[in-house]
Amino acid sequence: VQLQASGGGLVQAGDSLRLSCAASVRTLSMYTMGWFRQTPGKEREFVAAIGKSGIVRRYADSVQGRATISRDSGKSTVDLQMNSLKPEDTAVYYCAARTRSIGTMTGGDYGMDYWGKGTQVTVSS
Repeated sequence: VQLQASGGGLVQAGDSLRLSCAASVRTLSMYTMGWFRQTPGKEREFVAAIGKSGIVRRYADSVQGRATISRDSGKSTVDLQMNSLKPEDTAVYYCAARTRSIGTMTGGDYGMDYWGKGTQVTVSS
């Protein structure tokens, strides 16, 4: 499984951004998908996840109410819409996939099996 994140960039606080993850899979519905982010010197943190059916979604407290994760199985893409961006949202954002159901997003590498290269999001104040 190969994952490619895109859509990052430099924005101002309060702006919106839509990140997209393209997956090289025939059946995206076989995977729980997630978005994570990392800043220099800090561990990678969970941002949002969406279950295989697209019904169950989980968000980190830090983005709850500002982020929406969605998936398009026909296009094999998973998007993360981020609104009201804050400088503290600045990070490299990664998408990831796992075959296990969404469950809890804990454990080493949050239990994700596949990781893509990140896309930089920079929010200026």
